[in-house]
Amino acid sequence: MTTAEDRRPVVAGLLLAAGGGRRLGGRPKALLEHRGRPLVEHAVGVLRAAGCEVVHVVIGASAGVVRERAELAGCVVVENPGWAEGMGSSLRVGLASLEADGRGVDAALVLLVDQPGIGAEAVARVRAAYGSRDSLVAASYDGQRGHPVLFGAGHWAGIAAGAVGDRGARDYLAAHRDAITPVDCSDVAEPYDIDTEADLAHLE
Repeated sequence: MTTAEDRRPVVAGLLLAAGGGRRLGGRPKALLEHRGRPLVEHAVGVLRAAGCEVVHVVIGASAGVVRERAELAGCVVVENPGWAEGMGSSLRVGLASLEADGRGVDAALVLLVDQPGIGAEAVARVRAAYGSRDSLVAASYDGQRGHPVLFGAGHWAGIAAGAVGDRGARDYLAAHRDAITPVDCSDVAEPYDIDTEADLAHLE
């Protein structure tokens, strides 16, 4: 009989892709085109290439169109009706979805849809730093904390409680900074965001 102690831990990818692209003229970020496909589809591919067999995707703005246009087969796709409140609400929805996943998820590896400069190599590095359900891991770039981040399941309740507005897990991570394992990804990724019209130049 396999017990929780000797089974292979499940590190699930959690993609936050609900934003409405307010500074992009209201174009949902999930639907921006990158390498010929919607950005949400590209990001799912990154999580899978990094070794995440379980992937949950939180969508919000134009959710119906995202489901139509993006190939998300095999993912758990969950809609956040409160997406306009900011990233915090999407993080709460995503963690609740992982909590309900019958596969027994041990950690959430959180990636943002609007950071296509972060590829599979950086995500795999952060994933490899998982140690237990109490793990907190974050990519770092020139000494600054960034994404992706990994939250062991033991932290989910505390993170969800503080995830409001656009702050996501920022306050929780600041309060637990001594527990965070930093993983330098400066040599393999660029953590820019696609937030403005000028940023669209990063898309291929």
